[in-house]
Amino acid sequence: MKNIFSAIKLTLLCLIFFSVLYTLVMLGIAQFSPNHGKGETVQVNGKTVGYTKLGQSFTDEKYFWGRPSAINYNAAGSCGSNKGTANAAYIEEVRTRIDTFLVHHPYLSKKDIPTEMVTASGSGLDPDISPESAMIQAQRIARIRNISEEKVLSLIQSFSKKPVLGTPTVNVLELNIALDRIKG
Repeated sequence: MKNIFSAIKLTLLCLIFFSVLYTLVMLGIAQFSPNHGKGETVQVNGKTVGYTKLGQSFTDEKYFWGRPSAINYNAAGSCGSNKGTANAAYIEEVRTRIDTFLVHHPYLSKKDIPTEMVTASGSGLDPDISPESAMIQAQRIARIRNISEEKVLSLIQSFSKKPVLGTPTVNVLELNIALDRIKG
């Protein structure tokens, strides 16, 4: 009987600590971070248009496209598809993405498409693509926006982030916002 009461006390103590006190401490610490713990939002003309650390769906041809998402960019359910490369449904999904990409980029061949443009990231929320993936989209965007391809390529170069270690990346949201600021 004595052990049962000790276990109940410990359970209640842990419940109070982890669900109330710990949460309040983390909320308090977050208030000292940029944007008070609400993430790094991107605003255009005073309106929040997205988050720099979360991918979003861009399907309009006048924008750069990011990596596909297995969860439709839902941050509440971050995960990959969990389908192996030998899974028939996965193979069909990738083939469909390749075909769709080629329809919108007829100047490319199948071998020119970077893998990242037809496969989802592990989290399904990747906000970045490689500069190469952005560059292969430049011709489509230049044609639709009636601007020079050199101007689009220059924009990609200016938004490319080159870390000391790792591969260069371009944030798709930031690139698309900058693209909207260009006048044709």
